[in-house]
Amino acid sequence: MKHGKQLERRTFNQDRFEILIKRQKNGTATFNELSELDEIVNRDPDIREIVLEEMQDADNPKPPDSDLIQAIEKPVRKKSFIEKIKAFINRLFTAESVSMNPSIAASTV
Repeated sequence: MKHGKQLERRTFNQDRFEILIKRQKNGTATFNELSELDEIVNRDPDIREIVLEEMQDADNPKPPDSDLIQAIEKPVRKKSFIEKIKAFINRLFTAESVSMNPSIAASTV
């Protein structure tokens, strides 16, 4: 009888740690389960080492590849002179219409 997967030896603490971490990440862990998780991490040096390595990896993220940065950055289109004038006129009339309308001016005070 052949097994497709290699069997792995695990302790009760390792299994329980995996279950509690999944519940914590899902946000369904109770206070007692979080306390149990804390006890397991403090009691088992192998698990503690794994947690410390993960924390160190989270503190020092790897910089993204330059290809990825170039793909994310979009070229910025400069406004033409006419678009700048239109934006200025729109701001000018928007500011005047607000100051001329007494109902808007009264509601902002």
